[in-house]
Amino acid sequence: MKKGVTFFVFICLLVFGVSACGRENVSDPSEGKKASAENPKTTDRSSEESEQTSEQTEASVSAEEHSGQTDIQKPVKKDILIAIDPGHQSPDIDMSGQEPNAPGSGDFKQKSAGGTVGRFTGIPEYELNLEIALMLRDRLTEQGYDVILTRENNETAISNAERACLANDAGAEFSLRIHANGSEDPSVNGAMALIGSAENPYVGGVYEESYRLAETILNCYCSASGMQNLGIRCNDTMTGINWSQIPVVILEMGFMTNQQDDTNMSDATYRELMVDGIVDGINAYYGF
Repeated sequence: MKKGVTFFVFICLLVFGVSACGRENVSDPSEGKKASAENPKTTDRSSEESEQTSEQTEASVSAEEHSGQTDIQKPVKKDILIAIDPGHQSPDIDMSGQEPNAPGSGDFKQKSAGGTVGRFTGIPEYELNLEIALMLRDRLTEQGYDVILTRENNETAISNAERACLANDAGAEFSLRIHANGSEDPSVNGAMALIGSAENPYVGGVYEESYRLAETILNCYCSASGMQNLGIRCNDTMTGINWSQIPVVILEMGFMTNQQDDTNMSDATYRELMVDGIVDGINAYYGF
């Protein structure tokens, strides 16, 4: 009898132990959520690190793209020096002295004349010339050209011969003289270019290049600005031309005695078109 009871108790204990072990090995599905809820910092930190990595990557890509854009926008140096000569200067500067009209010439002319004035705007030619020249310098520099100006303000005392010599001595490839025209007839309008003739004993050797330069600049200038194209004219009396040893062109941008030309050339937006045309002409001259 004792053996039977003992065996029965043993069996009960064995069954109870197996059942208890089974309950301990079954996981509560809510424990995983509970663990996440009890340790939110672990999950948040992982998320923050992921976001920071993403932001750093985007910032790196953005910086690389910006760097690439900067490199593209940098002007490629053309190793071309251009002389820009804004005609005239303030009448307060005494330029009444005389100088030879050409190297070794016995003919003398005034060092620099006063220029014309806008009949309808009152703007002096010397101011217009300088403002366009400064804009032109900046635009050409942006495109990789080197530029020298014969004057950068209206108080510079420099003669026509000295302007030409400055460009010669600087090693400029050509000289572009910026001027505006005037006429007793207010109906006359348009732009023209002046160069020395092929027969000019002082600049005849640069006639062909001067003509080609004048043609490309004048055509592009008139195309961009809408100015009437009055063509290229030869003039052998200009001191600033006769002293030049390099191709030289006088661009007469328009007539300040004509209402339409005068008004247009005083307008900031129109001046941008004027400069655009000159730059286009210079680029065309070099084949850019």
